[in-house]
Amino acid sequence: MNNDFEKAFSDFIDRREYDQAENALFAMVRIAFLAGWKAAGGNPPQPQKIFQIVHKKDISESAIETDINLKK
Repeated sequence: MNNDFEKAFSDFIDRREYDQAENALFAMVRIAFLAGWKAAGGNPPQPQKIFQIVHKKDISESAIETDINLKK
């Protein structure tokens, strides 16, 4: 493959429409897998939080894990 092809392909996958199509395909595959999982007697996954908002005042400095050593 030549550089023109690679550039065109890179431009194609960097577009919003590609992301939308990729998300739709992933959703279809997940739905199909889940249907098979349930048909085989598996329990559906429980919904999980994606993230949780925590206020700064509720976090102590010692609770924050870091690999950065800050000198005071």
